[in-house]
Amino acid sequence: MIVESAPDRWAELAGEILASEYRLEAELVPLPGENRNFLVSTADGERSVLKIATEESAIGALELEHAVLEHVAGSGLDIAIPRTITTVSGEAVVRWPMSDGSARLARLSRVVDGVSWCDSARAGPELLRELGRMLALLDVELARLSHPAAERTHPWDLSAASRHRPSVARVPDPGCRRDLECAFHLWAACAAPRLPDLPSSIIHGDANDENLMVANDHIVGLLDFGDCLLNPTVSDLAIALVYAMLELDDPLEAGALVVGAYDDVRPLETAELDVLFPLICGRLAASVAVAAERRHEDPDRSEWFVTEERAWRLLRALVGFEPAEARAVLAASTGAAVERDAGAAPRELLEKRKVHIGSSLSIAYAEPLKMVRGEGQYLHASSGRPYLDLVNNVCHVGHCHPRVVEAGQRQMARLNTNTRYLYDGLTEYAERLTATLPEPLRVCFFVNSGSEANELALRLARTHTGRRDVVVLEGAYHGHTGNLIAISPYKFEGRGGTGVPEPWVHVAPMPDGYRGRHRGTDRTTGEAYGEEVGRVISEAAAPTGAFITESLLSCAGQIVPPEGFLETAFRYVRDAGGLCIVDEVQVGFGRPGACFWGFELQNVVPDVVVMGKPIGNGHPLSAVVTTADVARSFDNGMEFFSTFGGNPVSCAIGLAVLDVVEEEGLQANALRIGGRLLAGLRQLEADHPLIGDVRGTGLFIGVELVRNRNTLEPAAEQAAEIVERMKGRGMLLSTDGPLHNVLKIKPPMVITAADVDMVVRSLGDELSALEALT
Repeated sequence: MIVESAPDRWAELAGEILASEYRLEAELVPLPGENRNFLVSTADGERSVLKIATEESAIGALELEHAVLEHVAGSGLDIAIPRTITTVSGEAVVRWPMSDGSARLARLSRVVDGVSWCDSARAGPELLRELGRMLALLDVELARLSHPAAERTHPWDLSAASRHRPSVARVPDPGCRRDLECAFHLWAACAAPRLPDLPSSIIHGDANDENLMVANDHIVGLLDFGDCLLNPTVSDLAIALVYAMLELDDPLEAGALVVGAYDDVRPLETAELDVLFPLICGRLAASVAVAAERRHEDPDRSEWFVTEERAWRLLRALVGFEPAEARAVLAASTGAAVERDAGAAPRELLEKRKVHIGSSLSIAYAEPLKMVRGEGQYLHASSGRPYLDLVNNVCHVGHCHPRVVEAGQRQMARLNTNTRYLYDGLTEYAERLTATLPEPLRVCFFVNSGSEANELALRLARTHTGRRDVVVLEGAYHGHTGNLIAISPYKFEGRGGTGVPEPWVHVAPMPDGYRGRHRGTDRTTGEAYGEEVGRVISEAAAPTGAFITESLLSCAGQIVPPEGFLETAFRYVRDAGGLCIVDEVQVGFGRPGACFWGFELQNVVPDVVVMGKPIGNGHPLSAVVTTADVARSFDNGMEFFSTFGGNPVSCAIGLAVLDVVEEEGLQANALRIGGRLLAGLRQLEADHPLIGDVRGTGLFIGVELVRNRNTLEPAAEQAAEIVERMKGRGMLLSTDGPLHNVLKIKPPMVITAADVDMVVRSLGDELSALEALT
């Protein structure tokens, strides 16, 4: 029989399937669910449920569901489940043809007697423990089953909860959006990276308060195995906990009863306990996000929103807990070791710093954070809270990248010595590093920090030219040694500075096309700033030995020089007999996205390139690369030696960083994700007058805040406030620039699209809140 399936025809379709395939006439009552479900009641009192899948592709899911039910039924597990009723021809699944050539799939199963958990009295301790035991027994049994259709996903797949993160934007209340962002962020940072390494099996996947059947204060049945799939086994427990904790006064204590009983039957690994609270938050986040999606699609489908308000209440309660404390409470009944931070509390550490650490060493944020772990783009505080690191360009390929860590550990266990001996790592690394640079940059010197490298670059230039004078840019910062402070206007013109400290230092205007002497982003503006360098050279009392600049100006306010700047400036420097030094300490190794080195954006080749920070991913390593001609001048009889520079461990780590950048496509990621972030920030610029300018390339980005877009009055206080507010949402930013009004963004290169979308949404909310106060 061929029928249509318009919305008002589902009940008629169900009746036709029952009559044709099961020889049944029955009363039909629609039931909630992802598919079209009907309670089937016959005249003789028999009750069953007919499920009609809306897509023919669901055949694998229905076959999996049937296989799981048959397996559980044969396992001896003392719980009622909805057994399949076969058709008159003995089939478990009906394929019903439609007029358009497609088909609907249907399956009939027996009703399980009892009252749903949500309609029963509030669960007491023993019922909670019974839930844990039942679920553990079920998971033990399902771990013995395999099925090809289990390797699937669906909207409620907890291992893919992030698919619902974009729907945060559909939540109208800013406070609710903040809580939802927090829950998704916790899942993404603390659960998602660990899921692939956890024990996995087929799970029920939806032991919610409507699917659990209760009678006489006992669990007697479990319904709806339609969400079964292969997943980390602990996902089953996390999902059940969400619904068991709804409406309870002390949800974590109640959850601990379930977890303890589960652990008695199926002992939980430490790693499973570590992800349990983040998984709970992830399921809650997915639940309310799906409700937001559906409310946008059709707000009148009341069956879609039966759990929404209760889920929001629980989510708001749980995000108020520190994750480390929540983990400890949930694991308290398992006997597992509770891993707490054994060190000093943040306040105690702060007091010790005041005594033993120089007070000129600053610390971030009004309420400082104690970090205990780093992973990928995240830093984890002693509270267990994850923070998305948006400023640490040192850990270039991600905090504690396992390949970099392993390379250093392996080499340290084998050999670590100095460069007066021969070993493969030094020359291999030099060859790999110089292969990323244009000719004639082929000779390397290795040291331990960006400051050492810039000091060495000055020595190279002075030895080669026989001149001492140096041209620098306004707002520049090149290091913390005496010579480098002398060529860092960011320091000597800033707080505690005394102005230009040496007569051999000459300062040219920074190429700031937004608020500088020349405005614009075109080549004409770039050339005008290059002419300024020429003017400074011509006005200097002594001949110029070197011009040093960052390819992209970081401390100066995340400035991207206009095209033509370096090309013009280099011409003046070289005509005057000086060397051109490019400081790539902040931006090298693919961060610009469109190229590997920042200077390549300007179509120039410097005489000396300085590298640091990302070169070792946190390991103290830096390099100076120059031409053979400059290197020969430096070989004047005075030996150059660095005890630790270029040691075997450093070279092994440097090689691993290059490998990861290449093999994980991190330069391409910087271009793609940086472009996405810039687009989002520019939309915020259009919506928020507090943003004066958004600039950047790849994952080197600045957002300049102003009180007035016409006068460009800097909004330093607001920038500092935004940094604190974003920290409260689990995102680490900082300010920079001579006026301290630029939000700088230079995250680890492994940051994702979901991360930057969260940043844009959160920053937009905080800008709105801040603007509302003014």
